[in-house]
Amino acid sequence: MATTGPSRLRVKHQKDVTQIEFVDRNILDESNIEQIKEEIGDLVDKAPAPGPKLLISFANVDHLSSAALGAMITINNKIKGRKGQLRLANIDPQIYEVFKITKLDKLFQIHESTDAALASFG
Repeated sequence: MATTGPSRLRVKHQKDVTQIEFVDRNILDESNIEQIKEEIGDLVDKAPAPGPKLLISFANVDHLSSAALGAMITINNKIKGRKGQLRLANIDPQIYEVFKITKLDKLFQIHESTDAALASFG
C-alpha cells in the first residue's frame, strides 16, 4: 500500500457498520483523493463477510472535486462486488447539487443525517 502521511479519515465502528468521516474540508487534491480511496478500499477488504456496511459522512466537507466523485463510484463498486452496502450522509446542499446534476443521487443512498443512514441498513 502506498499510503503516505497521516490518515485522511476518521473511522469508528458501530455494531456491524463502519462509519467514516473525512478529516479534510476540501477534497480536491489528487494525491489525497487517491489516499482516501486506498484507505476506504482497505476497510472494505478487511470488513467481515457477508458484505461490508459502510457509512461515509460528509459533515466536514465543503468542497469535492470530480476526482473525489470518481473515487466514490469506485468505492461503491468495490462494496457492491463484496455484496455490501454503502450509505452517504450529511452532504452539504451545494455538494448535493453536484450529486443531483451528475445523477449520482440515483447511484448512492444518501441520507440527511448519520442516524437516518444507520437506521437504513438492513
